[in-house]
Amino acid sequence: MKRALTLLSFGIALAFASAPLLASGNSENGKTKAAACVACHGADGNAVDPQYPRLAGQYNEYIQEALHEYKDGRRNNPIMKGFAGTLSDQDIQDIAAYFSSMPTKMDTLKGHVQGD
Repeated sequence: MKRALTLLSFGIALAFASAPLLASGNSENGKTKAAACVACHGADGNAVDPQYPRLAGQYNEYIQEALHEYKDGRRNNPIMKGFAGTLSDQDIQDIAAYFSSMPTKMDTLKGHVQGD
């Protein structure tokens, strides 16, 4: 019984600690806020140049985490740091909601995978 209560307490604490990362955001607001992103990542989030990641259909939480990592320097890319550095937490949530809600073209990776 004590072990079950410990596991339950741990699960509850983990859920509360993860809550900020799991915020869903507003995709309509994200569309407006993502205006600068489309120059590299494509109007539909499916970049055609292989040097830029395809964002459409990516996991919401992944996009949020990546933007936070660019913003705080854990990911070292001067261009993305400049863009992400201006974003609020709400902006990040909204942009992630927008791109994660878009249809992906990940089934057409021609030119995006080494060896093509």
